[in-house]
Amino acid sequence: MKDYQEVAKGWIEGNFDPETKCKVIELRNSDPVAFEDAFYRNLEFGTGGLRGIMGVGTNRMNKYTVGMATQGLANYIKAHVDGPQSVCISYDSRNNSKLFAKISAEVLSNNGIHVYLFDNIRPTPELSYSIRSKGATAGIMITASHNPKEYNGYKVFWSDGGQITAPVDKDIVAEVGKISDPSEVRFEEGDEIGGIELMGKEMDEMYLRDILSLTLTPEAVAKHPDIKIVYTPLHGCGVRLVPEALHRLGFKNVIHVPDQDISDGDFPTVVSPNPEEPAAMKMALDKADETGADIVMATDPDADRLGIAVRNDEGKMVQLNGNQTASMLTYYILTRWKELGKLDSTKYCVKTIVTTELIAAICESFGVKCYNVLTGFKYIAEVVKSHEKDGEFICGGEESYGFNVGQFVRDKCAQVSCAMVAECAAWAAEQGLTLYQLLQKIYREYGLYLEKMVYIVRKGKTGAEEIAQIMTDYRTTPPVEIAGRKVVKVIDYLEPEKTGLPKSNVLQFFNEDGDVVSVRPSGTEPKIKFYFGAHGSDAPEKIELLKKQFVG
Repeated sequence: MKDYQEVAKGWIEGNFDPETKCKVIELRNSDPVAFEDAFYRNLEFGTGGLRGIMGVGTNRMNKYTVGMATQGLANYIKAHVDGPQSVCISYDSRNNSKLFAKISAEVLSNNGIHVYLFDNIRPTPELSYSIRSKGATAGIMITASHNPKEYNGYKVFWSDGGQITAPVDKDIVAEVGKISDPSEVRFEEGDEIGGIELMGKEMDEMYLRDILSLTLTPEAVAKHPDIKIVYTPLHGCGVRLVPEALHRLGFKNVIHVPDQDISDGDFPTVVSPNPEEPAAMKMALDKADETGADIVMATDPDADRLGIAVRNDEGKMVQLNGNQTASMLTYYILTRWKELGKLDSTKYCVKTIVTTELIAAICESFGVKCYNVLTGFKYIAEVVKSHEKDGEFICGGEESYGFNVGQFVRDKCAQVSCAMVAECAAWAAEQGLTLYQLLQKIYREYGLYLEKMVYIVRKGKTGAEEIAQIMTDYRTTPPVEIAGRKVVKVIDYLEPEKTGLPKSNVLQFFNEDGDVVSVRPSGTEPKIKFYFGAHGSDAPEKIELLKKQFVG
């Protein structure tokens, strides 16, 4: 790429609006390091879309980078899709999400593509659902999921309702890469007008109706409607539908955290709106102690991820991680499917390679196939798509707090997950158990599985180089032992001919006890992630050994 100062000069002198030009000059004069980072490269349109810090520059989320991405998507659709062409668009509560959604809608419409645009913030899973409902060609979700407030993003979905995968993803990436200047983007109305149609309450009703049709034990809910549930959307769009779903299911004590019901892209009550972070759930946990609640639920800004906390035997609230929640829900759902006579050889579950092996053990005990896929819910959706004619997806999850049930939505869905957690609590109560006690019962049956994810943050250009070097070092000199036991297997997912999965920058190390360490750079954040998994009565000690060995 050209020298970043030359690129920035093009923004100052080129066909950009006056406000943008002023901000470029201000950034150049006030923060040289941020100025370089904003222009040293183009913000990568990856196989899932865009995600980055908001601001001026080629390496930032702004109306020009969003417009260029949308023009590339429009060019792909027009070149490869025959017949009617339409795109569904939704957005969350982040700063500029509504603006980026509006720009995307206008660019598509100006290219002659019909747009279905939500009239207000809506969850990512409802966007997935709407694509299938409308028979749309594609979908766009403006969100940076659980990232800090400085970020926004642009996720692209395809006609099946799942995020784009090969070969469509790489072909769209190539089309976006051909757009080299904002002058190539149809920001203004042209001869072809596709029209923009708003979606709202009618789609909400259809979505809620279908996901609530997946419930399995309404009789248990009817007997335990007073289970106390604290729910927080963490300033995101879950507030629109999660409480309503729980009420319609039959739960009467849904307790709000009023300050966090406010949809606000500054996320004023949390450092990061991520239910994986204990600090993000503090206000909800305080509310639970204040009200004597049984369960805490927290969803991220686009309401696709769910974090929960439950009371232990001493009455203290403890947070479950994504592996524990997914394992518990899988156990509950498979138990009920078996009791209802719904299991046969065509039914299956899916998990990702860095998600607990407990899910695979549970599936095996029920005689249910469990597919293992790369990290990212789009790969779970890809399995569902490939088995539409010869199988039925029961449920699937990933360690990063994503879970889904049924085939209405082709992404992780916090709305249906909240409903299933609450229903599972009622089912457990029928057996005289709390959710915490149900989890202990599962461990007694299958053995103790413990997992821990630890990440290292390395920001900016030098950080990206450091993360790349860490992966190179592990490939050239892999560890000979982990947790004090000999490494017996190394899997490099850059070698698809050996894994049978698409190429991915992930390494896994297995020792002779079956403990595992997975290492992968984040595709959406300046992080390298380490996933530790241990099985057996000494799992807690082994997790600590793995943490010390890999991250110090």
